[in-house]
Order: sequence, then C-alpha cells, then structure tokens
Amino acid sequence: MSAHGVTALSIDEFTRILRESAGEDEAVDLNGDVADLLFTDLGYDSLALLEVAGRIARDYGVDIPDEDLDGAETPRAFVDLVNSALSAG
Repeated sequence: MSAHGVTALSIDEFTRILRESAGEDEAVDLNGDVADLLFTDLGYDSLALLEVAGRIARDYGVDIPDEDLDGAETPRAFVDLVNSALSAG
C-alpha cells in the first residue's frame, strides 16, 4: 500500500488523470477500450506522459523513473508500472 492508501490504479482512473493532466484529442474516444492502444495513436506524446507521471507522483506517492516511462507505450503498460511501484512501495 502506498503512503496515500491506494493499492492499485485502474485503467479508468488513469484515463481520468490523463484527460485532466494532458487534455484530450477530440478525434479520439477515451471512453472505449483504450488500454492497449499506443499513446501516439491516442494523441499523446512523451511530454503529456511526463505531466501524468508528475500528477501520479503527487496524488499516489509513487515516482516512476523517466527511463521506465519510455517503455510504457500504452495505458495498460503505464498502469502496470504504477501498480508495480505501489505494490513495492
């Protein structure tokens, strides 16, 4: 359990944070099954993901190293990184 009492981040919660932190491309529907779509296909770049990582660090108390973020190309991969850090934390 993290210092903030959260034990896991869901895809839905991640998508909410993504929208709030980095905005939303009007051409992309984030309400569907986006877990395995590439961030580039969803209209998000590495800067947007850094913003999301910063928000997650503040809200959940987990820091994801930048080099780990580079390998997270989908929402599912990003959530898996966060959840691994939460369970280790």
